[in-house]
Amino acid sequence: MAESSLPELEQQRAQLYERLAATGDFRPGSINPTYRRCGKPNCACARPGHRGHGPRWLWTRSVGGKTRTRQLAAAELEKVRAELANYQEFTALSEQIVEVNQAICEARPLGSSAGEPSGQAGERGGSARRSRRRPPPR
Repeated sequence: MAESSLPELEQQRAQLYERLAATGDFRPGSINPTYRRCGKPNCACARPGHRGHGPRWLWTRSVGGKTRTRQLAAAELEKVRAELANYQEFTALSEQIVEVNQAICEARPLGSSAGEPSGQAGERGGSARRSRRRPPPR
């Protein structure tokens, strides 16, 4: 990332947030075509070299460390493709936002952080916390 001033970096971050907000619906995963043989001996798919019936379009993604797959109806194929493309854009924008935020953190002077007045970083008012001792069980 090129050397930029703090206001330029904050402007860049604001633009990335705007693009992120405009991403639209998204979902992770991939779409793969599959072909299968029906098992009927007289069917064309039983001939050597025939790839089988299809394609069937499968949406595959990872959920909790496990692979989940769902067959897509022909009517929803383009919708899911668009959502997967939006997910790719979302992840790319998220990575760019992290990079810009890291540069902002490096460029921001000590003693000031976003949302806190200069010289007040880390200091909060209020009384000290007191612990209450419970009586021993009888």
